Amino acid sequence: MRLRKRIKRDATYCLVLLFVRLCNLLPRRAAVCLGAWLGLAAWELIVREQHRVHRHLSLVYHEKLSYEQRHNIGRDFFVNSGKNLADIVRFRRFFETEIKPLVSTEGLEHWEAAYRRGKGLIGVTGHIGNFELLAAYMSSLGYDVAVIGREMYDARLDRLLIENRQAIGLTNISTIDSPRKALTWLKSGKVLGVLIDTDSSRVRSMFIPAFGRMANTPIGQTMIGLKAGSVFVPSACLRTEDNRYRIIIKPPVEIEPSGDFESDTYELTLRCTKALEEIIDRYKNQWIWLHNRWRTKNSFRP
Repeated sequence: MRLRKRIKRDATYCLVLLFVRLCNLLPRRAAVCLGAWLGLAAWELIVREQHRVHRHLSLVYHEKLSYEQRHNIGRDFFVNSGKNLADIVRFRRFFETEIKPLVSTEGLEHWEAAYRRGKGLIGVTGHIGNFELLAAYMSSLGYDVAVIGREMYDARLDRLLIENRQAIGLTNISTIDSPRKALTWLKSGKVLGVLIDTDSSRVRSMFIPAFGRMANTPIGQTMIGLKAGSVFVPSACLRTEDNRYRIIIKPPVEIEPSGDFESDTYELTLRCTKALEEIIDRYKNQWIWLHNRWRTKNSFRP
């Protein structure tokens, strides 16, 4: 690794440790305020990300959103992300006493009914709201929850994230682990949390329409779920205006098996994507618009 890159990574790691320490020393209100200010500072300083947010919102909503509306959505996303991060790094010390009591649920009966089938439950979500809290909260209700996570560029940061998850009872499954690990987990009737809203060349994907445009979409979770006979339940944990959280759980996404595994994989992933889109459309300022969901090009049209 080049010296410049190593220095940058070391500095980032030290700043992360400082942020974690401060958030665990401060009262929650002050910690959330700190996260908000850092998020706002990032939005104002990283102009390149502002351009990305505007471009991607324009691709989806065209003239339906003004420049000011797009700007506000992007700014609010960065602020919300900073607030969410402040709560996440407080999980170890304050999850049960301060954070869990702030969560309310909508549609929990869908989750419970799916879990009772005993063939595994795939909690389908994306980079919207506080997805780390979504997994943590469902685990705190007594469900055995594992999350599939992509390795971070810095092994030290990756270790911090995994240890934070494990401290609140979550099991971490890496994207580089054998698919058999996730399959065995589901066949034992447990919960697997997955994010399906990013374009990544590191996982098996298929082109699926997302907001009307073809998007390279992960399908590994769908293939494993189909093999296990699991139930797919779209969910999201959204931040509310009073700095509390509301978990929205939608009815299970189900299809009539066609006998064609590839076709079933496509159809099920498509329906999960559409269910997630409905949530994103309602809570635009909590989704990661800076990510280029349509980066990989494909000539196919449905």
